[in-house]
Amino acid sequence: MEHSKEDQAKSEDQKINKAQDPNPRFASEGCSVLLDVNDGDRLVFARLSGGAIFKIGNTNYSLKPLIGAPFGSLFQVETGEDGSFLSRILPVKKESTSVNVVDDDARDNRELIDDNESQNLTCEEIEAMRREGAKGDEIIEALIANSKTFDKKFQLSQEKYKLKKQKKYAPKVLLRRPFARRFIRVDALSLLLTMANVTAYSDVLVVDMVGGLVTGAVAERLGGTGYVCNTYKGDSPSSVDMVKMFNFTDKIRERIVHSSINELSSAKTAPPEENNQQDSSASDMVEDVSVTAEARVDDIAVRESKITKAPQPGAKASKEAVEMWKENGFSSLIMAAQDQDPWTLAKDVLPLLSYSAPFAIYHQYLQPLATCMHNLQQGKMAINLQITEPWLREYQVLPSRTHPHMQMSSFGGYVLSGIRISTT
Repeated sequence: MEHSKEDQAKSEDQKINKAQDPNPRFASEGCSVLLDVNDGDRLVFARLSGGAIFKIGNTNYSLKPLIGAPFGSLFQVETGEDGSFLSRILPVKKESTSVNVVDDDARDNRELIDDNESQNLTCEEIEAMRREGAKGDEIIEALIANSKTFDKKFQLSQEKYKLKKQKKYAPKVLLRRPFARRFIRVDALSLLLTMANVTAYSDVLVVDMVGGLVTGAVAERLGGTGYVCNTYKGDSPSSVDMVKMFNFTDKIRERIVHSSINELSSAKTAPPEENNQQDSSASDMVEDVSVTAEARVDDIAVRESKITKAPQPGAKASKEAVEMWKENGFSSLIMAAQDQDPWTLAKDVLPLLSYSAPFAIYHQYLQPLATCMHNLQQGKMAINLQITEPWLREYQVLPSRTHPHMQMSSFGGYVLSGIRISTT
């Protein structure tokens, strides 16, 4: 009878957890999103809620229409009876117009004069259209119809004209998953995960001093299996606030822990008496919880919402986990501490790994990694040492206009990788 009650309680907990875990393909209330305004002109992080607002130009717009929409949805500013709002639109495929190719070759902008007299539509008439509830696309069509020089422009100039008016009268917002490119470039981050062999059921040791970007990337790849332990020197851990923007489930959050280098290096087994006291106190807590649960069955939904709080990412590692890592070691290591000397950290952190465990160290400069590599070779602490410089080039892909971006990152730092070996 007791087992049936326990099984029933477990099944209810699983149902509640499944209900609390949102679909990762859709933007739910409370999750972090990235708002892409007008195809990259402005990128803004936001947290969705019924009362959240977003400012475009001089107007505030509610983010409530974005709740429940799949990531990748496109929204456009429209005007209704209650004012301007964000409305979801579906992208329309443009039909290829190969008939006008010959005419485009004969047109150019040499005869066009920018004297502010080519537009017959006045500002008062445009504002009147807005008050009447005209959509942004309708205003753009009216501007094109009343332009004296639009038909004389070649096709590329016409597209630029439409895009300029669309950004002004019909701004669009693309709902995207959050991503960070401030501290480490995307190819360098991918190289770190690959060199460290981050796979499921791994226990990854991380020295993250880039706001939690590496910690979140490792936790995302683990998918709720294994552990990612953020270690540090001193008494206070490094900030991992960026992990909150990954919209992790509770299962993944509870796998993100932290522990100092001193604790991992000097972990000792607790005496048997203390273990017995901990076991007895844990059993008393279980009995108390079970009694209160049976006594208040009617209020189980309310109690569950109060008791089962979402675990915060970056909680302190348990003593059992620390003892396990002390005995077995970590399966891999990733270091991203741009303001610290790599060798100073590596000589303290590498002994925490198991033998034959891979590691990857990121730094924005080459010389500190070269010094660290030399010291590792002299101390015979690692093999297969190599320094890699990631290389990335972004391209604009458009018909007859495919070329590298005019502005892009030219430097992605360096990565030192290797495999830890026994020094004895």
